[in-house]
Order: sequence, then C-alpha cells, then structure tokens
Amino acid sequence: MALPRLTKTFHRDTYPGISPTKSSLSQKGKTVLITGGGGGIGFEIARSFAKASAARVIIIGRRSSVLDDAVKKLRGEFKKGTEFIARQGDIGSDDSVNALWEFVHSKNILVHVLVLNAVQFLPKPDTLSMEKEELMQYLGVNVGGNFFMTTKFVKQPLRPAEQQLNLINVSSGGIHMYPCPYQTPYNTSKVTFTSMLGRIAEERPVEDIQIISFHPGSLYSEATAKNVPRDFMKWDEFALPADFSVWAASPEASWLHGRFLWAHWDVDELKADPEISKQLAQEKGYLKIGVQGLPSFSLAELKALN
Repeated sequence: MALPRLTKTFHRDTYPGISPTKSSLSQKGKTVLITGGGGGIGFEIARSFAKASAARVIIIGRRSSVLDDAVKKLRGEFKKGTEFIARQGDIGSDDSVNALWEFVHSKNILVHVLVLNAVQFLPKPDTLSMEKEELMQYLGVNVGGNFFMTTKFVKQPLRPAEQQLNLINVSSGGIHMYPCPYQTPYNTSKVTFTSMLGRIAEERPVEDIQIISFHPGSLYSEATAKNVPRDFMKWDEFALPADFSVWAASPEASWLHGRFLWAHWDVDELKADPEISKQLAQEKGYLKIGVQGLPSFSLAELKALN
C-alpha cells in the first residue's frame, strides 16, 4: 500500500512554497512558544520562525543544559531581530505548566503561536504488557499536558478580544498507520489529542484560534536513534517540518483549520486542487480523525434515519 499522497508532489526537504522568508509567511512582531524546543525538530522549528522574523521565540524543555546550548546556537545564528528565551519545564506537570505561564505573564508577553512538539515516547510490543499506571503516565503527558498548555494559551490575560492565535500540533503519521507496531501508547495518545483538536476547531472559529495538526515526516532524531538504526529507512530533512510549521501558522493555511496534514504534501497543489476544496465543504470530518474506510456523518443525518 502506498503512503497517503494528497498531492502528486511528495517533498522530503523544504521548498519555496513553505520558505519562512516568504513575505506572506512573515511572523514579524509575534511571539512563538515551542515545547520540546531544545533539540531535534523543536530546535529546527525555532530556527524557521526566526527566519520568518518572529519577534521572540521561547523554547521549553526538561533538560536545562540542552536548552542553554540551543539558545546559544540560535543567538549566534540570528544576531538581530529575534529574542530567544529558554525555560525549563515539563508539560506533564501542572505545577510546571502553571509556572511557565506565570513567567510569561510576569514579563507582559503575549504568545501568538504555540507549537506543541514535546512528547513522551514509549515503544511497547504488546498493549496488554503495560500496567495501567504506565499507560496513564504517557496519556497524562501527551494528551493531558498538551490540553493544559492549550487552555493556558487560549486564556492568556493579555490577549486582546480580537487577537487571533495560532496552534500547531506536531502529530504523527502513525495515527492512521494500520497496523502500527511497537508504538502503542504513543500513537494512542497522538490519535486522542489530534482528535480533540479537531473537536476544538469545530467549537472555535479560525478567526479565534487557527489549529493545524501535521505529520512531520520520518526524522532521525535523538529519540529515534535510541530505537532505530540510521540505515533502517530513508529519512526526511528536518527543514521540511520546520518550515511547514511556519506555513501552518500563516493565513495561507487558514482554510485547513482543524485538519491533519502531512508536511510532505505540496501546499500549492493542495490549494489548487478543486476536489480537496469540494471534500472540505461537503464532509466535516475530511482530514480529521475517524473510522478508516467510512466518511463522517452529522447528527442531522443520524436523526434523518429515525
């Protein structure tokens, strides 16, 4: 079975359509907060938002030494224009999340873009080999922690009434991989939170908070290297999901509010394809979490059966 290709062009690296230097993708004047921002894809996302002229980039992570190194590198590369702040924190701890946002508020900072990238990963060959406490620990981080970060983001006291926010959820292609071995708690949590964001997008219009979830690609990160050899497969370049994140936080992506995408799909082809626009208009569940093989249906359609 072929990989899901919603566009004919399937990118493995960045390309002009998502270049953060495009004027239409500018993040000038905005503050961006990235969880898991000290290394890997989070660090590259920070770089891409700096290239897009973000006024401030805040990176969050559990390891202070990694964060310090990341900020040093970012300040060395971007000597003007973008302020970089590192804060140690754990999204799995309510106290840590509260402390983070208290710090943000104390500095009179309004966060315009939240990138939810931090994750706890647990490969398990058999679901029932887990203890309940073990499963709930991972769901507590990947679902509960991300949910709490989202509520804090939306309810910022400094947010003007008409200020649009942008939320980017770095999800996983594993949420519609069937079967998906060895990643049971991880993919369960990704399915759950991505589905929840689809629901929130139904409740909140894009003018309030623009929400995009996406699969970043196959990336040979520090975490991946602990479990998979480099020659296991062909890996994507980190610049692809990093630049895609900037595009997803721009008005160019507003028509895909609440949807799940692959960073590999060509954004210009997405916009130009009339069939995609047609399906978005006709099916509320298009590019959202659902049952494989069946389209979504509405409450009105269900009532019509009675």
